[in-house]
Amino acid sequence: MAEKKRGPLGGYLAIVFAMAMMFSYSIPWLRETVGSAINTVFGPLLTQFGVPFFILIVILSTLTGLYSSLIQKYTIDYEKMQRVQAQMKEFQREFREVQLGGDEKRIKKMQARQSAMMGEQLEMSQAQFKPMAYILVVSVPIFFWLLYRLPLTPEHLVFPFIGTTALTAAAFGPFPAWILWYMMCSLTISQVIRKSLNIGGV
Repeated sequence: MAEKKRGPLGGYLAIVFAMAMMFSYSIPWLRETVGSAINTVFGPLLTQFGVPFFILIVILSTLTGLYSSLIQKYTIDYEKMQRVQAQMKEFQREFREVQLGGDEKRIKKMQARQSAMMGEQLEMSQAQFKPMAYILVVSVPIFFWLLYRLPLTPEHLVFPFIGTTALTAAAFGPFPAWILWYMMCSLTISQVIRKSLNIGGV
């Protein structure tokens, strides 16, 4: 049975939605409202249970890493992606050989084939934006809460080559320490999760 061809509309809608979610960072009242609402859930972990803020960042990065990995695993066809990438790599090798050979007829045939393969690559690129929209639905509100709560939580961390730094202070160029810590936790934990779920690179 032939595989059903997916139209580009879903990919474009996912891109628009992802851009809208990222744009929402620039709306202060929206950040404050969402952050305040989520604080009713996460705030007691800090105030009542005494969980350190930097540990809570580790927990949140673990949850978002697991969530995003599962979304990607079940929405992206990694086998097809790897197949398309391998075909494109092989095609580029053949195309270079044909161009060096100077056979005009073969060059024209290869150029026609190149257009079809570029269409497949575009389709795969659009498919990668679909899980991003789902991921941002969870990760953006979490970042809103972190931005809301950070001024109320004056904690410090010890970073290599930087030393003891407040989470709200600049640690690496314009990036505050909490962003650096979140990225370190997220990248490390996500790699472990992706490896355990056998998820290929995007």
